[in-house]
Amino acid sequence: MTKHRIFTTSFASVYPHYITKAEKKGRTKAEVHEIIRWLTGYDEKGLAKVLKDGTDFEHFFAEAPALNPSRKLIKGVVCGIRVEEIEDPLMQELRYLDKLIDELARGKKMEKILRTE
Repeated sequence: MTKHRIFTTSFASVYPHYITKAEKKGRTKAEVHEIIRWLTGYDEKGLAKVLKDGTDFEHFFAEAPALNPSRKLIKGVVCGIRVEEIEDPLMQELRYLDKLIDELARGKKMEKILRTE
């Protein structure tokens, strides 16, 4: 079975789009980093290394220091698909990140974006 193309895409190639999407709506790079940190556990140094090394999405999530257990509380639709119903675990992780960035760009408060149990 072939992998979805996004899995082998470098995180660094998509990262600027996350920043642009947020900044176009008056949000900040720091808020995007806060979302990434909450979701994956990467600190600034770890994120900088991932970006510098050209780590692909598959390894970005596989090597994440601490995937947040509360990420399972993320619900809703991204690209026409309900994130909670995605069967492929890696695709679900990707869509969780997409959903959080979408919520940030839509003006949702960080307290609501970063779910807690």
